[in-house]
Amino acid sequence: MNINDIYQLDKARVRRSFNQAAHHYDAAAVLQKKVRDEMLNRLDLVMLKPKMILDAGCGTGHGGLSLAKRFRKAQIIALDVATVMLQAAQANQGFMQRYLKPISPLCADIEQLPLIDECIEFVWSNLAIQWCNDLDAAFTEFNRVLKPEGLLMFSTFGPDTLRELRIASQQANQTSVSRFIDMHDIGDALVRAGFSAPVLDVERYTLTYDTVIEVMRDLKAIGAHNATDGRMRGLQGRGFLLKLAKNYEQFRRENKLPATFEVVFGHAWKGKIRDKTKIDNDYAPIHFVQKRQVK
Repeated sequence: MNINDIYQLDKARVRRSFNQAAHHYDAAAVLQKKVRDEMLNRLDLVMLKPKMILDAGCGTGHGGLSLAKRFRKAQIIALDVATVMLQAAQANQGFMQRYLKPISPLCADIEQLPLIDECIEFVWSNLAIQWCNDLDAAFTEFNRVLKPEGLLMFSTFGPDTLRELRIASQQANQTSVSRFIDMHDIGDALVRAGFSAPVLDVERYTLTYDTVIEVMRDLKAIGAHNATDGRMRGLQGRGFLLKLAKNYEQFRRENKLPATFEVVFGHAWKGKIRDKTKIDNDYAPIHFVQKRQVK
């Protein structure tokens, strides 16, 4: 890992940002819900009866609740790096606890899971691994805690995410948006970590806004602050915001400003694979699927 990498994430800032966002996260997390629903739909294609599930990067807990409703006999561990997010998740889950198995909170970093080897049958991670500095370490940890033939299912952001904001705010030696990893590189990392039959595809989602300030406000509300080491330090002045707003106008269409999110969906199995899908899949070592556009 290059210690001089300006895209290196400041984990303390990441944790602080999500702690600050926890209480108003759900109101702004429109994309996160869309992606979560898509992941749940994809579970329909998999034959799985897990007893232990890890929700890695649980946020405010809605993914864990959905999994608890689907897998009612499973014990779910809800892991997040931000303690206030875990508290919000517990509050959201509280009213359902009389009907579902209790969900166990765990404050930890995905890159260093405090779990024993081969204790989990299913790892679920919705839009969380982009906050890892070392994707190989994250996938290696997922592989370590999974039992043989266990499933990893995840979503993360691809390199075209927030391309409009990236272009509008480009400045020398400064970073305005995190660096996101290409689908093919993610597939390679899965193989290096020891996963079998990775399947990955990309969908693009476009959210629209009236002003660039609304874009920035939504990102702040979900804790998506710029946490890279190369970020601008201190307060950004009025001049910077005016320039940003002016540059962003080049993307306006039909009187709306777009914010593009490239979402990579993936799943892979640990160890030798038997047929666990309800559809016929001719798995290549890595199977990539055509991109789709979603608005």
